[in-house]
Amino acid sequence: MKCPACACEESKVIDSRPSEDGTSIRRRRECLECQKRFTTYEHIENIPIAVIKKDKSREAFEKEKLIRGMMNACYKRQVPMKDIEEAAASIEQALQNRLQNEVLSTEIGEMVMEKLGKIDQVAYVRFASVYREFKDVDNFMDELKTLLKQKKSGKTRE
Repeated sequence: MKCPACACEESKVIDSRPSEDGTSIRRRRECLECQKRFTTYEHIENIPIAVIKKDKSREAFEKEKLIRGMMNACYKRQVPMKDIEEAAASIEQALQNRLQNEVLSTEIGEMVMEKLGKIDQVAYVRFASVYREFKDVDNFMDELKTLLKQKKSGKTRE
């Protein structure tokens, strides 16, 4: 790590602590040449993930796109933005933990449906109607019947 004052590459770590959000480590360093102190941050390098769409095309995974889709499903529902962001972060983390650089869009869709089923059942049905491309009311009724059976048995959508 080069000193920002003198460009010396030798420094010592004086203090080290996790950042507030826990995604990086903050290190306080002192240059061994000029004794100037400076701060560095150490981050985990994420693997870029390509999403393979239904038409076999590929695009980069974007958590923001995931959040937008979930927000659309939750439109006019009293779902806190925090819940949506946490669900999206959880999905992104699960994908990163796989250590694979490609994922099918259908897998992501199923993960979103699982999260929405736990957050808000109306949002779940809205998302399912688009994701599963419901063609008529019968498709809606089938999904609602499944949801009601799970609710009566005490199980959540998984």
